[in-house]
Amino acid sequence: MSFTAQDVKRLRDMTNAGMMDCKKALTETNGNEEEAVKWLREKGIASAAKKAGRTAAEGAIHAYIHMGGKYGVLAEINIETDFAAKSDQFKALCDDICMHICSANPKWVRQDEVPQEAIDAEIEIFKKVAAEEGKPEKIRDKIATGRLKKWYTEVCLYDQAFVKDPDKSIEILLQEASGNIGEKIEVRRFVRYERGEGIEREESNLADEVAATVAAASK
Repeated sequence: MSFTAQDVKRLRDMTNAGMMDCKKALTETNGNEEEAVKWLREKGIASAAKKAGRTAAEGAIHAYIHMGGKYGVLAEINIETDFAAKSDQFKALCDDICMHICSANPKWVRQDEVPQEAIDAEIEIFKKVAAEEGKPEKIRDKIATGRLKKWYTEVCLYDQAFVKDPDKSIEILLQEASGNIGEKIEVRRFVRYERGEGIEREESNLADEVAATVAAASK
């Protein structure tokens, strides 16, 4: 069964879920509206969307260490109640989010946190690359916009594909968890550490070191 843009809009009005989620729900259910609503509810997306306006001020500052101390993450992940914050399900979600940050190395949580100067710089790069590829000038802006969307999926946590399940984004992962737990959940901020990051290492030549050691010993 096919569906139209109006069907997607109607489903969105019914569930408060995002347009892309509604489109996916209709695709998965062959355009069956009733089944699409059920699909969204089972995924926790519809109920999570209804909680979007609520305040999540409890939660945890979660610490995660990866690969024997090579990487570490501190992330503030919020939920509505202290009771839910102590649940095993929420703690497991925090672990998954921090593990993902270790692996995927996002720069920002959401698109609206990306500085405009960073966006402008990327757009200029994309336009320059399009020109070097021989693309007509009249479509370079459109190409740059498309590549900017892909860039967001690389640098923004919510847009990234979850490393343990690349078929869903981190935003969808949070929506599903919110639906299952029954409370609004969001990542507020994070810091990722990499051992030795930013330290200038002195380049050494093993042969020269050996020669210097031998020379010193012969004196």
